[in-house]
Amino acid sequence: MSMALVCMSHSPLLEFNDPPAEVKAEVDAAFETARAFVADYDPTLVVSFAPDHYNGFFHDLMPPFCIGFEALGVGDYGTSEGPLSVPTELAEQLAAWVAERDLDVAISRRMEVDHGAVQPLEILLDGIDAVPTIPVFVNGVAEPFTRMARVRKLGEAIGSFLTTLEDERVLVLGSGGLSHDPPVPRWATADEAQRAMLLDGRHPTAAARDARQQRVIDTGRAFAAGTATIQDLNPEWDQEVMRVLASGDLSPIDAMTPRQMAEDAGNSAHEVRTWVAAFAALGTAGPYAVASSYYRPIREYIAGFGVMTARTLA
Repeated sequence: MSMALVCMSHSPLLEFNDPPAEVKAEVDAAFETARAFVADYDPTLVVSFAPDHYNGFFHDLMPPFCIGFEALGVGDYGTSEGPLSVPTELAEQLAAWVAERDLDVAISRRMEVDHGAVQPLEILLDGIDAVPTIPVFVNGVAEPFTRMARVRKLGEAIGSFLTTLEDERVLVLGSGGLSHDPPVPRWATADEAQRAMLLDGRHPTAAARDARQQRVIDTGRAFAAGTATIQDLNPEWDQEVMRVLASGDLSPIDAMTPRQMAEDAGNSAHEVRTWVAAFAALGTAGPYAVASSYYRPIREYIAGFGVMTARTLA
């Protein structure tokens, strides 16, 4: 069977902070290329690997992975709010398949997803309910982090299930990263109020959400101006990760450790786990080739910003 892939950075700042006009034009062109790629492939099923930013998953119970049997967008940063079109029975079959391959994955019949999962669906498919979508949460913010080899094996297990769906045209999505260090609180250094949010900050008031989002917007503007104290982007790290993923040999990924990833590329570089899972899933369908690749460090978006498309050769 054939399978296609899009991996892309997301940023809550896409609609709030503007980089120079030529940079914004580049990003728009990369998105348009990816949209055309998806339209040409015409998927019948999407499997979305995405992180969360303490909008749906919290420290009261934080799994490394979770498969959604039902899901809805929370509407942060102006993204779509409401239900995704999740094929529940198929998602249940996927979870059982993964469990039978010695991977313990949580399940949710009421998964709440934020801009990390919603933004790619909006950009690539014009909506969160346009194509049946199975959401797969991959923890990219909360310590401790599972080993990268485990992330790769998750992708391979999910991919092996997808290869049995001979009547489906499956698009796998990876959303996140690359290098970036936005002002997301960490449990180890959080104050009392921040810990309360990290523990269970579900369904905040509009005022609380606006204040939290404004802090990120302001940090992005300060970062672009060179006055923010967050860790800088790392284009070399980003491009090496993209090179390894494009090569088809993901074994070097296994050597990446959480501490070194954070030191090299920022605390939210862990979101690249979604790209690893997506490429690992794609590889189970056979050799693949990258169709398009874009990269640029964009301080206004607080992101090493990448977009890749790929498709199996079979």
